[in-house]
Amino acid sequence: MNKFLFICKERKTSYGISFGLFNSARFVSESIKEMSDFESKVIFVKDMNEIDKFVTEYNPTHVFIEALWVTKEKFLQLFKYKRHIERKWIIRIHSKGPFLANEGNAFGWMNDYIELGKEYPLYISVNNLEFSIDLNKIDYKNIYLPNIYFPKFDNFCKIKDKEHFDIGCFGAIRPMKNHLQQAIAAIRFANDKKLNLRFHINGNRLEQNGDKVLSNLRSLFNNSKYELVEHDWMNHEKFINVIRQMDMGLQISFSESFNIVTADFVANNIPIVVSKDFNWLPFWIKSSCTDTDEILNKMNLIYHLPIVNILNKTYLKGYNIRANCIWNNYIHGKL
Repeated sequence: MNKFLFICKERKTSYGISFGLFNSARFVSESIKEMSDFESKVIFVKDMNEIDKFVTEYNPTHVFIEALWVTKEKFLQLFKYKRHIERKWIIRIHSKGPFLANEGNAFGWMNDYIELGKEYPLYISVNNLEFSIDLNKIDYKNIYLPNIYFPKFDNFCKIKDKEHFDIGCFGAIRPMKNHLQQAIAAIRFANDKKLNLRFHINGNRLEQNGDKVLSNLRSLFNNSKYELVEHDWMNHEKFINVIRQMDMGLQISFSESFNIVTADFVANNIPIVVSKDFNWLPFWIKSSCTDTDEILNKMNLIYHLPIVNILNKTYLKGYNIRANCIWNNYIHGKL
């Protein structure tokens, strides 16, 4: 019987544990157990040296490594042990090209994995169909295994603050997330509608020169009559409770492969505008990343037409059905 183990590297920094990859792996793992009688679980390891210990203890048929962090040398060491050679090892890539371009030697890592895959059962998987196709066309062979959105939370929801209009623009602060442009659009929207804006971000998760983005955001709101609210990084359950207090969401980023934050907004019936990089959502909530007038038009649309939120959820459900089918075919050996 197939048995699946998803391994995340424990990345403790000034903002705490990184939950993004863990949530992605957890949702897929829970979905696998839901759709089959197979066992599956997600673990954190401190470093590469703990992989052998936990894999040996759990004895899975499939080992999923979340993101690019296990070296070629470590895999060669693992493959020397007969107990590991029959397992399938899959590296899950959670980003598209524009983001990977800022991640040091991402394609160098993939080159190593492809070379090893010629001799050992080591594979690359990508969670975005467009990027998966692009890679396959340039001989970076990979399996398309999409994200699945499978959260478990209650239906409790506090009454929103009627004195403020709360817009959430969550996620790690880095240039590709486009926070500043979205903040400008939010301020213009509040001015037009005469709303008392609070603009919410994750203020302590800075990546790829995100400190400069945060500095500019703070300066922007210091010169306005509105409030910038900075939230700490938090686990998914706490984050959902924050999401439920929002009146609107913005995720108009330059590059996305899925984006769990957006799925959180959609699942909780909070209107949201996204960039054109979100292939699982309808066109009417998608905007240019740099055209503030277009962003405002989409914000006005979702503000005045609440029915859009229900349609968004239908698109999320449709995406999940397709994603579950792909994973179901994979775990039963049909891919």
